[in-house]
Amino acid sequence: MTDPVTLAVVVDRFLRHVSIERGLSANTLSAYRRDLASYVETLSARGIHTPDRIGAEDVAAFAHELRARADGPLAPSSMARMLSTVRGFHRFLVDEALVQSDAAADTKPPKLSMRLPKAISIEQMESVLGAAGGDDIQSLRDRALLELLYATGARVSEAVALNVDDLVDGDIVRLFGKGSKQRIVPLGSYARAAIDAYLVRARPVFSARGTATPALFLGARGHRVSRQNAWLIIRATAEKAKLGIEISPHTFRHSFATHLLAGGADVRVVQELLGHSSVATTQIYTLVTADTLRDMYTTAHPRAR
Repeated sequence: MTDPVTLAVVVDRFLRHVSIERGLSANTLSAYRRDLASYVETLSARGIHTPDRIGAEDVAAFAHELRARADGPLAPSSMARMLSTVRGFHRFLVDEALVQSDAAADTKPPKLSMRLPKAISIEQMESVLGAAGGDDIQSLRDRALLELLYATGARVSEAVALNVDDLVDGDIVRLFGKGSKQRIVPLGSYARAAIDAYLVRARPVFSARGTATPALFLGARGHRVSRQNAWLIIRATAEKAKLGIEISPHTFRHSFATHLLAGGADVRVVQELLGHSSVATTQIYTLVTADTLRDMYTTAHPRAR
């Protein structure tokens, strides 16, 4: 009779499984690892070191611990993510025949309030993009990056990961989303013009400062622009635009979707452009446009109030 596998071993096995089967990003995999490290710490404190010893009461104790932390309870979204990781881990244990029953089957995540995406108006977006104007090489790069984010709805990680070869025929960009899923998104005329100006007048200068790289967006030393650098570019440009509000890389993605739907685009088309696996995720943006319509109606219609 062999000794039961330890929690440390089976957690590593689970992480390899989700990494290969789901093609998770490094950030998501790190979050899984942190979540399970907290879970294993709780189990160890309860004298449990092998998966066959875990019962429903142990999972419940972990959930209670998340709600009653000495430094304050976790946000509902963080708690939901951690419990989702634990439930996935226990399903894996059952699938691998390491345990006979799912100890986390009855664990329910906290209810999350619906958080509507934050978008800015078309006029505000034009102010931001206008603030990125300029003829120096840094301004040409910044304008190209911001125009691309708004034109395509790309996640900032997708934008900074682009290579020059991902621009197809000048008016289409090839994006690689979560799980390395590829999608093709058109570029509008403004983004095309900004990217062309950057490629001709700025990128060669940046490229000469570093080693050869296929990256589309380059920093001052000729290396690929990082997510952090992209965030700083957006923050600096928003300050120049004097919007009076904070915007983030995701503001461009949210505004892209909201403005498309407000302009009459089909939700299924927007789903494809955003790279959402479920249309339900995209439909959140329809609530934003509905709120806008309701506000306009209340303001304009003589019998609305």
